[in-house]
Amino acid sequence: MKNAAVVAAIFTSLFTGTTTAATIYDNNDTNIELGGRAEPRFNLSKENKGDNNDDNEFKDKSRARLALKGESVINEQFAVFGKYEVEISDNNNSTVDTRYLYAGLDTAVGTISYGKQDSAQVMLTDYTDILSTFGGDAVDLVDGNKDKRENNFLYIGEFNNIAVATNYIAENNNNLKDSDSYGIAAQYQFPFGLNVGAGYVNGNDGANIDARQFNLAMSYQLNNIYAAATYANGKHGDADLSGYELAAAYTFDQFTARGVYNFQQSEQNNTTTDEVDYFALEGLYKFNKSLRTYIGYKFQQLDKKDDELQAGIRYDF
Repeated sequence: MKNAAVVAAIFTSLFTGTTTAATIYDNNDTNIELGGRAEPRFNLSKENKGDNNDDNEFKDKSRARLALKGESVINEQFAVFGKYEVEISDNNNSTVDTRYLYAGLDTAVGTISYGKQDSAQVMLTDYTDILSTFGGDAVDLVDGNKDKRENNFLYIGEFNNIAVATNYIAENNNNLKDSDSYGIAAQYQFPFGLNVGAGYVNGNDGANIDARQFNLAMSYQLNNIYAAATYANGKHGDADLSGYELAAAYTFDQFTARGVYNFQQSEQNNTTTDEVDYFALEGLYKFNKSLRTYIGYKFQQLDKKDDELQAGIRYDF
């Protein structure tokens, strides 16, 4: 039987990307862990003007996350697991947002779960969504392709070097009538650092609005060097959409330099529009497994859009 936490890690860390979660209960076959982060951060850009009816270019984007995960073994064939994670935003309109809330069954052939969780496609889009500041804006063409989807039934299976996921969303987060979708994704991990994957999503983003896309993804890791690319093509109503993301990173000692390029384009009524077009560079320094700091800069390529600088410090617990 695959351990539920191991299989779920294909998509997202059970504890907000950290390994510092503390075990708060461990009794025989039941384990409960608590983890999270505190992350003061800010954004500086002309894009922030008017957010609070002022001309201030500075915007606080501080946040904190708290995650609770549990697993209980029933027998040699089955285990149950669950996760609850919230994010608290510290700004003028402070909010508490549920990021993940799901539970499921771990079996010999994979995991089955239901709740607010990632779509099957996140195993692919995560290839290029590697920055702490920007990125991940170009290949989510339809709602059913995104992470943290409500009313989501998800299956994850791992067979040797192949990972497979499929999901059905009974209703997407937009709460529109006829907003369900289904998706399937798979990836293959070669023994020399290369991963390749493909996925497909089909559904509706509202009454009479067809929404579908397919994804291709590839990543390569060689020692301290990482490179990845994702491509998406689809349709949303009468609009034809396409997008791609490129990502690269180099790590030396405790410092990582990372960069991405995001591009998305739509075509409707014989008119082509660039929806997303920017480069972003970021530097990240890890003091230890718990503390890191980072700074990133977005070089905006679209007209009437401005560059952005974002920086922060993050403590994981």
